[in-house]
Amino acid sequence: MTSLRQRMITAMQMHGFSPRTHASYLSAVRGLAKYTHRAPDTLDRGDLQRYFEHLVTERKLAPASVKLSYNGIRFLYLDVLAWPALDLEVALPKRPQRIPGLLTRAEVAAILAACPDARYRTMLTLCYGCGLRLSEVLAVRVADIDGEGKRGQAQLSSAPPHGFN
Repeated sequence: MTSLRQRMITAMQMHGFSPRTHASYLSAVRGLAKYTHRAPDTLDRGDLQRYFEHLVTERKLAPASVKLSYNGIRFLYLDVLAWPALDLEVALPKRPQRIPGLLTRAEVAAILAACPDARYRTMLTLCYGCGLRLSEVLAVRVADIDGEGKRGQAQLSSAPPHGFN
């Protein structure tokens, strides 16, 4: 193990990084060294700039992968090698927007029918029917529901119901 690698491991331990972050950051630095065929502490900003251009244009890595490599390499240079700044112009590719697929009525009915507990089935129905997040469903109270008018308290007054701020 090189002394630079050991210094990086020690710095990550001092920062309390998880084992997964250790592995990811070390892999990022290893990839940089493999690409340049030089030790990371001998590189300059131009070498780093070319490496990130390589990741985006030639390897066509996902935005999250490029950002992870950037953060690992940034940690090495700022926290381990004590560079005063790392002013790279890395144009990270935009993360593509994913539009969720819609469920058919039959699929929704099958999901609800598969839930044996009435409480959970009610929560799923409320979540799906009203488009609520789990935390919002868990915050709903009986007082928030107008059973006779078949509507939520939010429709009855301008004040948001409990937990829906």
